[in-house]
Amino acid sequence: MKLYWISFIFLLVCLVNDISADKPKKHKKYRKPHKVAPEAITKLKSDEKKIASSENAEVPPEVDRNIMDPCLKVHCGAGRICQLDEVGEPQCVCIPSCPEESDSRRKVCSNHNETWSSDCAVYQQRCLCQTGKDSCKGPNYKHVHIDYYGECREMPECTKEEMVDFPRRMRDWLFNIMRDLADRDELTSHYLEMEREAESNMTRRWSNAAIWKFCELDGNPPDRSVSIHELFPIRAPLMALEYCIAPFLKSCDADDNHRITLKEWAKCLELDEDEIEDRCEKITEE
Repeated sequence: MKLYWISFIFLLVCLVNDISADKPKKHKKYRKPHKVAPEAITKLKSDEKKIASSENAEVPPEVDRNIMDPCLKVHCGAGRICQLDEVGEPQCVCIPSCPEESDSRRKVCSNHNETWSSDCAVYQQRCLCQTGKDSCKGPNYKHVHIDYYGECREMPECTKEEMVDFPRRMRDWLFNIMRDLADRDELTSHYLEMEREAESNMTRRWSNAAIWKFCELDGNPPDRSVSIHELFPIRAPLMALEYCIAPFLKSCDADDNHRITLKEWAKCLELDEDEIEDRCEKITEE
């Protein structure tokens, strides 16, 4: 009898276990994740970055960077840098110091026939003199500029015959440079149109090239005149090979005010002054 009850209890336990095994277990409800669009992920990451940056920033992230740094929109000429004054206004000031140059190839020769350690030193000195600083070497240095790269050396004297022929050679050189840039697709659409016109119209060949170079050299903003300093890109590279370039450019400044107007440029290159004036106006208005 005892054995019977033991067997009955054993069978009952097994039956309960079987029922429990068949009964579905309660699991946490599982939901299939939704597919997130890539642009949503990108926006989320962008928002996270904005929040993280704004936590450490003194101004909201949506504030224009130009408000945070007013110098970003200020253009200072050679020899000057932008600094904020006492009230936070951007001002162009002379470069405090130029890097020490040990490479002799960095040396340049100025219009005073003096060798300088670098172009930075020349631009700095000009700025110091123009702003009346005590470190200015003299009033003549208000218009100091670079004549050519390298140390100063003895240059041959440009003869009268060479000076007479130089305007023609200069016109040819300007057109050849313009054509080469067109072939390399390095001209703007306006200048490219002028180059194509010059190729098909011999009467426009020299004047178009002269207009292109003058307008390209004109400063920012364009004031329809080119300073002696703005002529640097064509004077310095040519000086070693074309020693007549310096006296030629000096002769273009007829009134000796250190600026060459468009009419003076045309006259110097022996071109029609009225024709070159009209074309340049159309370019600058574009």
